[in-house]
Amino acid sequence: MTKIIAPRDAYGEILADLGQNKDIFVLNGDVATATKTIHFSKKYPERYLNTGIAEQNMIGMAAGLARSGFVPVVSTFACFAPGRVYDQIRQVVAYSNSNVKIMSTHPGLAIGADGAIHQCLDDISLMRELPNMVVLAPSDQVETKKAVAIALEHKGPVYVRIGRKECPLLFDENIEFRIGKGYTIKDGHDITLMAHGSMVGVVYEGAKALQKEGIEARVINMSSIKPIDVELIIKAAKETAGIVTAEDHFLYGGLYSAVCEITSQQSPCKVKGIAVNDTFGESGSPQDLYEKYGLTKENVMNKAKEILEY
Repeated sequence: MTKIIAPRDAYGEILADLGQNKDIFVLNGDVATATKTIHFSKKYPERYLNTGIAEQNMIGMAAGLARSGFVPVVSTFACFAPGRVYDQIRQVVAYSNSNVKIMSTHPGLAIGADGAIHQCLDDISLMRELPNMVVLAPSDQVETKKAVAIALEHKGPVYVRIGRKECPLLFDENIEFRIGKGYTIKDGHDITLMAHGSMVGVVYEGAKALQKEGIEARVINMSSIKPIDVELIIKAAKETAGIVTAEDHFLYGGLYSAVCEITSQQSPCKVKGIAVNDTFGESGSPQDLYEKYGLTKENVMNKAKEILEY
C-alpha cells in the first residue's frame, strides 16, 4: 500500500530526483525545511542558494540565472511568491518570458494557524492574468510529482501551487500529466463538480455522497488552470445541468472565474462557486477553517442540488 504524503513532501522528493539535470538551480527564501527543498540542497549544494528573507532579490536572481541558461526553481510560501513579489514576477519573469519556475507551497486556508496574513488566497488570480505564465495546481502526491517534472521541461515561466497537507491518493503512477488538460476522475450525467489542489478530494467525497441519493456527478480535476481545458469545460456544460467549482482560494480570479469566462461566451450554463467569498481568513486548524468557510462535501452537495433544483 502506498504511503500517503503531503504534496510538498512529494515536491521535495521529485526535485531532488530531477537534480541530476545540471541545468536546474534552486533558490530558497529561508524556508527550505518547510518547502522540502532541503533535500535538493543536500544532494546538490553547488546548485542551491538560500537567498534569505529577500524574495524580491530571489526573483531577480532567478531571472538572471535563466538568462544564463539555467532552469531556476524559486521556492517559498505562496504569501511571499507571488504575494510579496508580484512586481518582480511581472517585470522580469512574465514580461521577459524568462524560463523561471515558481514553486509555492502553503497556499490558502490550509496553512491554518498562521492566520490571514499567511493565507494566500489570491495567488492563482495574480498569476493567471499574466501573459506567458502557465499556472498549475496539482492535487495528490502523484500528480504533484508529474506537474513539477512537466513544469521543469516547459520552456517559459510556470507557477506551481503545491499543497501543505496530505491529500487522498486519487491518481496512479500511469497518469500522463499534460499542461492544458483536465482529468475526469468520475463520470456522471447529472451535474459536474470541478476542483483543483486540496479540494479535489473534497468534491470526490461529495460526488460519492450524491450518488447515494441518486445523483450522478461528474468529477473533474482541473489542475491546469492556465492554459485551461476549454473543450472539457464546454463538454461538461453541454452534457450536465451545470458546474460547481471548488477551490481553496478567493472566489474571484481563480477556477470559478475561469469557468464563467468560458461558459458565458461559448456554452452558457449554471455555475456555482465554492471558495472564500470576499473576506480574509483567520487563524485556526485547516479542518475548522474549511468547515467555517464552506469548503466541505456538504456544501458541494448543497450547491449541486441548487443547480438541479433538487
